[in-house]
Amino acid sequence: MNHQVPEGMREALRLTKAGRLKEATTAILRSLSGGQGGHDAPPAAEAGQPPTIDGTAEWVDVPLSSPRSAVPDPVPPREAAHGSFAPGKMGRRDTGAMLVPPFLKPAASAASESPAEGRFLTAVFGTPNGGRPYKLYIPAGYRAERPMPLIVMLHGCTQSPDDFAAGTRMNQIAGAQGCLVAWPAQIGAANAQKCWNWFNPSDQRRDGGEPALIAGITREVMAAYAVDPRRVYVAGLSAGGAAAAIMGRTYPDLYAAVGVHSGLACGAASDMPSAFAAMKRGVAGSAAGRGDPPVIVFHGDRDTTVNPRNADAVAGERARDPASRPRVEEGRTPGGHAWRRVTHGDTEGRVMVEQWTIHGAGHAWSGGSAAGSYTDPHGPDASREMLRFFLEHSRPEPG
Repeated sequence: MNHQVPEGMREALRLTKAGRLKEATTAILRSLSGGQGGHDAPPAAEAGQPPTIDGTAEWVDVPLSSPRSAVPDPVPPREAAHGSFAPGKMGRRDTGAMLVPPFLKPAASAASESPAEGRFLTAVFGTPNGGRPYKLYIPAGYRAERPMPLIVMLHGCTQSPDDFAAGTRMNQIAGAQGCLVAWPAQIGAANAQKCWNWFNPSDQRRDGGEPALIAGITREVMAAYAVDPRRVYVAGLSAGGAAAAIMGRTYPDLYAAVGVHSGLACGAASDMPSAFAAMKRGVAGSAAGRGDPPVIVFHGDRDTTVNPRNADAVAGERARDPASRPRVEEGRTPGGHAWRRVTHGDTEGRVMVEQWTIHGAGHAWSGGSAAGSYTDPHGPDASREMLRFFLEHSRPEPG
């Protein structure tokens, strides 16, 4: 099949063949950001100017044939073997050169760990139809012969992967449990507030729009690193939480469980007016059904940005099924918020829905760090609870 390669990608290929990797990656970034317009401005769910990915960070030139056991390893070995140009496979058979750019050194930010704690790297996922930058946390204990779980984290409006990682502390928490963590980044050219476009019908379907890009990043990390394909998870906050719900609905064969914090259900809106309405009043959306992955939901009952009723829609039909065997627990964080947790199990006792209501909390990541934006340190630790829930679930063995 013939593919129409954009001019920017052709320039990147020419530079790669010439060995000019820095210039090639700059050309890729320019091509991606220049072709992503066309989205309406999002609901102003959040405000502020937290840090973004530092495009001026120093490049690390990594041989494109580096072995899988090396860190970083920007080129999936099986991708390098066939090198066909297809969505998510940025290469050409006739050159042997791959257009997956080298990783950046960690930028100076609150989210960057020391080498002893792991590495926080930056990369770009691209296709002829667009792409996104992302960051990847590789824990110090990473070994190519020992597949690890992968958690994909989707930030909220105005946030960046660095800011979101600092606020949730998921790198430190998940890394200590031997997990890789990927942080896709929304770009300003796609959304002026850097929100994931959860309210656009074109971004609510499989193999298209932003779900295809997020799934592409997930698969790229799975191809490049030792990832257990049965233990891949996705979570997000606010607009990122809504995007995570969409990913669970559209890619149940990819993600074993989903975490939604202060978000909305897949299908809760179909345009800008309905997005504002859903955020203000709460709507049922396309409620999660029995075919969706297990889900853990967090929401503050004083959230004035995204109505807490949306949490019930995310929990979905399984939480309303009388046969779901609900169990209710209540407690209080020492010196902080009271909380209510309701779990719903299936007939075999497996928890399929876990819903946390944080009393007195607003639109913020529960138990997060003040080093990031939109966090509430006084609530139960959503990052630890999500990780615990995730690691309790894995996709069934094939066949």
